Amino acid sequence: MECVFGMVGKGFALVVADTSAVNSILVHKSNEDKIMVLDSHKLMGASGEAGDRAQFTEYVQKNVALYQYRNGIPLTTKAAANFMRGELATALRKNPYMVNIVLAGFDRDTGPSLYFIDYIATLHKVDKAAFGYGSYFALSMMDRHYHQDMTVDEAIRLAEQCIEEIRSRLVVAPQNFVIKIVDEDGAREHSWRRTTRD
Repeated sequence: MECVFGMVGKGFALVVADTSAVNSILVHKSNEDKIMVLDSHKLMGASGEAGDRAQFTEYVQKNVALYQYRNGIPLTTKAAANFMRGELATALRKNPYMVNIVLAGFDRDTGPSLYFIDYIATLHKVDKAAFGYGSYFALSMMDRHYHQDMTVDEAIRLAEQCIEEIRSRLVVAPQNFVIKIVDEDGAREHSWRRTTRD
């Protein structure tokens, strides 16, 4: 029952992901970080099959680093999104990756941005995005409460509302979530939201 979602605010982008690693009815771990730091100003939240998710996100991370090493400049967020889309499209015709991506980044020229990339290589630049079963609830909360000029505090409050909605409405809801932010100061972990057991 995975869930990854994100949104763009005034001068920042935020990505939230559950931290459960599950297979069928088994929970293998509840502290898996599904948001990878691609470089100093990019975050990639991924959902999907565990093997595909790990392999594809590491492949992208290493290729983004290789590009920067070879050329001396980092990829823009748009260029990184298009690279991912191209790799997913190529794999789709051979051995597809079952992975969905929410890519957040901050570029000096264009500011914050968020990209929605699904397993069939659909790419869209969006203000808010979500994947997984929790997306039904996260998207409805964001549709109602999201606005473009949100502050970091407002976005964190909205993310917490989305997490609470997912926990209370989803039958088999993930209990722990991680929140990461990217802005002009770089990509960083904001906090973990853990369930307190009674």
